[in-house]
Amino acid sequence: MIKPKMLKKGDKIAIVSLSTGLLGEKNLVHKLDIAKERLKEKFGLEVVAMPNALKGVDYLYEHPEKRAEDLMMAFQDPSIKGIFCAIGGNDTIRLLPYIDFDIIKKNPKVFMGYSDSTVNHFMMHKAGLTSYYGPSIMCEIADYGKMPEYVEEAIKNILCSDSKGYEIKSSKVWSKDFIPWGVENVDKEKKLEQEAHGYEVLQGHGVITGEVLGGCIDVFPIVIGTKIWPTKDEWKDKILLIETSDEKIEPFDLTTYLRNLGAQGILDEIKGMIIGKPYEEKYYEEYKEVYKKVLKEFHHEDLPVLYNINIGHALFTGIMPLGTQIKVDYDQKTIQLVESATEE
Repeated sequence: MIKPKMLKKGDKIAIVSLSTGLLGEKNLVHKLDIAKERLKEKFGLEVVAMPNALKGVDYLYEHPEKRAEDLMMAFQDPSIKGIFCAIGGNDTIRLLPYIDFDIIKKNPKVFMGYSDSTVNHFMMHKAGLTSYYGPSIMCEIADYGKMPEYVEEAIKNILCSDSKGYEIKSSKVWSKDFIPWGVENVDKEKKLEQEAHGYEVLQGHGVITGEVLGGCIDVFPIVIGTKIWPTKDEWKDKILLIETSDEKIEPFDLTTYLRNLGAQGILDEIKGMIIGKPYEEKYYEEYKEVYKKVLKEFHHEDLPVLYNINIGHALFTGIMPLGTQIKVDYDQKTIQLVESATEE
């Protein structure tokens, strides 16, 4: 996999709206101003919105080709060093006909997002580029009150530093508090709760190393069968990352999606799994039973599974570099980067 250069002070970051155009709505565009100020102040990064990123929900829904155009332009622009997603949504897959994978491959740069941006991460994998499953502009970077410390540390240590040997630790706090979006609430902070679980081992033991591949499992059915869905051979020796969205899918649906991975033979190929904290901890215990049940059905009772990772829709979320070698110690319950997630 090709790694992009790490982000440095003075680098330009492009904001793209690849799924929904929420950032461009009049009552929400203030979040871009918050993000610009924070990324400048904390990391020295300059922020620009791509030409179509702020055109609103209706326009971008009607013009997936314009969303894709922004992404391709951002990759081709040599002055842009990173691309951050405004937010997720539910129809990024409509960009697929307009994606030039050679452009991505020939112009490697940091790409970050989560949720429906899982589709984009599979695009990056298709192009052979390491990408970063992590915070979005609207939900974390421009979070009201302040940017969560866990998010700030992840950006600093994974995107802006040599991260070889870096340990991705569990957040000490989390939240299920949602503050309605509106300028009247910009100074309000989420109520925090102490993390009671930390990383949990659902099954298996020992230490494994491998590249991370995966994302939001809600999105997998949209991608399966397309040219960006990895072949069975591409899953070999990978560590499968799975997280669930704020839709809080029923355990029945999670069971169905996992059985599909089993039927494809993917569960036969991977080395282990890392699973994100469920949104608001809804179905926290029920999901655990689903993973163990389905893995048993496919005769993988010993496949190592680490649960409750701060990734994706977990509050708070960190960054997981996809296509990068990590080491997961299921006995010590630790995750460590074997190699730096970026090039100097």
